[in-house]
Amino acid sequence: MKAIIDQYKKAVVQIATPYSTGTGFYIKNEELLITNDHVVRGNREVVVEGQLIDRQMAKVVYTDPLYDLAFLLCKTDPSLPVLDISRDKEVAEGERVTAIGHPFGLKFTATQGIISNAGHKQNDVLYYQHDAALNPGNSGGPLVDGTGSIIGVNTFIIQNGENIGFSLPIQYLIRSIEEFKSDGNNQVASRCLNCHNLVYENTVEGQFCPHCGSKIRLASSEDEYEAVGIPLTIEQILQGCGHDIKLARRGPCLWEVVQGSAKIFITYYEPNGVIAGDAILCNLPQENIKEVYEFLLLQNNILEGLTFSIKGKEVVLSLIIFDRYLGTDSGLEMFQHLFQKADDYDNILVEEYGCKWKE
Repeated sequence: MKAIIDQYKKAVVQIATPYSTGTGFYIKNEELLITNDHVVRGNREVVVEGQLIDRQMAKVVYTDPLYDLAFLLCKTDPSLPVLDISRDKEVAEGERVTAIGHPFGLKFTATQGIISNAGHKQNDVLYYQHDAALNPGNSGGPLVDGTGSIIGVNTFIIQNGENIGFSLPIQYLIRSIEEFKSDGNNQVASRCLNCHNLVYENTVEGQFCPHCGSKIRLASSEDEYEAVGIPLTIEQILQGCGHDIKLARRGPCLWEVVQGSAKIFITYYEPNGVIAGDAILCNLPQENIKEVYEFLLLQNNILEGLTFSIKGKEVVLSLIIFDRYLGTDSGLEMFQHLFQKADDYDNILVEEYGCKWKE
C-alpha cells in the first residue's frame, strides 16, 4: 500500500479558493484535474498545488452540480504518474478502500476503511458509503481500492456522523469526461441541473440552457472575487510586499505566502479583531534542544513586535496586530519586518542550532 500512496502523492493536489479549500487529482491521459463542483463553485480559476504541480492558477472548465464534479486545466510536470481508473470492476460491501486528500489544509493524508453500502441512492444518484475518515478539505479527492485503482470521488459526509462518508462511483466521472470531451475544444461547460444536458460557452443562451430554458451559470461568467474591509487592506499590504494575492488566498480571512525558505500564514480573526502572521520556520532538532530554547528566549527579549513560540516540534515566529491599528503603510512595515526576519532566522536555526527544514 505504501507504493500506491507514494504514487498518489505525486498526482493529488490541494485546491484553494477565496472561500474554501479542497482536494483534486490529475488524470494524465485526459489532461484534466478532477475535483468537486462545490469546491470551486463561484470561481473562474482556483489555486492548485501539488508535489509535481507547482502552485498556480488553474482554469475551471467544467462544472457539474448534478454529480458534484468539476474539471480544471493546469500546467503539470511530464513525470506525473498515470493513475489507474477502475472502469469495469464491481465494488462490493466489505471491500477495503483508502480516501486520499488534504483535510483541514494538511499536506496529504490517507485514511482506510471499508465499503458499507455500494448502492446508497440520493437525488437519483448512486454513491458508495464507506467509513474511511473524510473531513473538510477531503472533498474532490480519490477513493482508491486495494489494488491502487480509483473507484470513486470523495464527495460528502454526514454532519456529526461517525466516519460516514460518500463517494461518487467512478463510472459517473468517466461518463462526464466523455461528454465534456465530445466538444473537442475544452470549451467551458456546465451540466444543466434540470435537463442534465451539457451546455457550452458557444451554445448557452445568455444565462439559460438552450435545451430547457433553465438558468445556468458557466464558470467563465463568474465575477472576480474582491476583498473588502480589513481583508482588502491585508491584501494591499501583501501585494506591497511583492506577493501574488490570487496565489496567496486560502479562504476569506486566510492567506499563505512563501518568503525565501519560510512559509507564513496570515489569519484575520474578525470577531475579536486580531490579525496574526505566523511564520513556520523549521522543526526542533532531536538533540541540544536546550540551546535552541535559550536562543529563542534571548531573541524574544530583543525583537520588536515579533515573538518566537513552539508549536509541537515547529518553531514559529509570530506578529499580532489589532485591526483598529492596521493601516496600509504601518502594516506594510510590520509585515516586511516579519517576512525578512522569518527568512533570516530559519537559516540561523538550521545552520547553527541543528533544527530541521520543514518538508
